[in-house]
Amino acid sequence: MNFDLDPELVALREVARKFANEVIKPNARKWDEQSDIPPEVYRQLGELGFMGLLIPADLGGSELGYRGATTIIEETARHCGGTALMLCAHNGLCCGHIMIGGSDEQKRRYLPRLASGEWIGAWGLTEAKCGSDAVAMETMARLDGNEWVINGNKMFITNGGKADVFVIMAVTEPTGAVAKNRISAFIVERGTKGLIIGAKEDKLGVRASNTVALTFDEMRIPKENMCGEQGQGYKHALMVLERGRISIGALAVGLGRGAVEEALTYAQQRVTFGKPLIEHQAISFMLADMATRVEGARLMVRKAAWLQDTVGQSRLEACIAKLQASEIATQVGLDAIQILGGYGYIKEFPVERYMRDAKLMEIGEGSSQVQRMLIARSLLEAN
Repeated sequence: MNFDLDPELVALREVARKFANEVIKPNARKWDEQSDIPPEVYRQLGELGFMGLLIPADLGGSELGYRGATTIIEETARHCGGTALMLCAHNGLCCGHIMIGGSDEQKRRYLPRLASGEWIGAWGLTEAKCGSDAVAMETMARLDGNEWVINGNKMFITNGGKADVFVIMAVTEPTGAVAKNRISAFIVERGTKGLIIGAKEDKLGVRASNTVALTFDEMRIPKENMCGEQGQGYKHALMVLERGRISIGALAVGLGRGAVEEALTYAQQRVTFGKPLIEHQAISFMLADMATRVEGARLMVRKAAWLQDTVGQSRLEACIAKLQASEIATQVGLDAIQILGGYGYIKEFPVERYMRDAKLMEIGEGSSQVQRMLIARSLLEAN
């Protein structure tokens, strides 16, 4: 199994790395403090093809597959987890769900404008009383003539305050159906009457990524805005999450890599007891362990991406990659802070931000506990 990148992907990686170094890196701290990414950045990312990473070329996308998408996301996360999370939610969740469940007409209507960066996408599954237990959602949709009427709330919606297009899950069969078959997905456009977008959440990390709550108050959408057949929303959401874990793994690898590189640079420059910090064995061994963990996580992510691209399924491998990469990123971030000492604790240096950003990767798109549950279940099924 060869995990080397194709020459085309290597070239694209350099484009992403250049953009990250020249545009994202100088502004990442400011975006974190302001909890905002300027609109022109979305347009620039669209021009580079990074807003349509997985969308087919005939619909305006880059059609890079998961090996390509994870490469771009890692380079972005190296300098800003919030920008990378925006890309993950837009590409993997919103666009990903439309590609899985959307009709040909829906794909033609939404995907080209999402791929160009003209429109931003968001995805709504989580509610105040239902996170990991998605089948317990309370948002309801009822059919009234040629319209669906939706009432309820969603929480922690990445890109929600910026999005032009939302894919929202709601219960369409409140009784008499198996729980997982009660949920359907709907495409909702910004400006729809009854769609209420909440204020930005004040978060610990990935602050540049916009996160809000959504309220649906007698929100009416056309009947044809159902995405997939009735009752398929939960099934498709699980597929979206499985693939999304690969992207979150790549994001975590990018954060971990950033922490290692920043700590290494500091350790080479900082002199203590008459020699550079890196010449102290305690510090050099810490860096060796950090680099080893991040490289191992990268290989896990690449394996999951390769499986998704080649056989279309990576359930177990995506769980393993996401679990390992997210927990490693948090630990490596903490180690980087330790190496920098007092400097690691102030915002002039980015390692404290990497650690803050990394923590969410252990929570979103299936917590570490959920990943362990799924991995254990897979082991039992295999025997």
